Amino acid sequence: MKGRFFSVFAVSAGLLAATLPLVAHHSFAAEYDETKPIKLTGTVTKLEWMNPHAHFYVDVKDPDTGKVTNWEFELAALNALIRRGWTRNSLKPGDVITVDGFLAKDGSALVNAKNVTLSDGRKVFAGSAAEEGGTNK
Repeated sequence: MKGRFFSVFAVSAGLLAATLPLVAHHSFAAEYDETKPIKLTGTVTKLEWMNPHAHFYVDVKDPDTGKVTNWEFELAALNALIRRGWTRNSLKPGDVITVDGFLAKDGSALVNAKNVTLSDGRKVFAGSAAEEGGTNK
């Protein structure tokens, strides 16, 4: 009887642990507003190359006030970026880039990146979830 209880407990705990990443994962529509596109140009300050999504940060100067805001941009999952030719060295601090994306619903300086135009003029697809049916994959 104890062996059966332990087996049921172990299987239940394993299933619960396997679903936790799904609970933590968010959909595009839950965090970003597809009706609020934005285009920003600035200087890369940091790249976080990690799962479930890569992020990078850009200092953007407001042309009217001169105030600099450090914006956070979310990219696709690493495996999707790698398939598109990205590497952890694709963006480096100091690079001046332009990013097209979608604003966060909460009004923060957070954007789901759609396209990144590099300083040499090349445009690379950032893997926006909006382009993949509205869910982050």
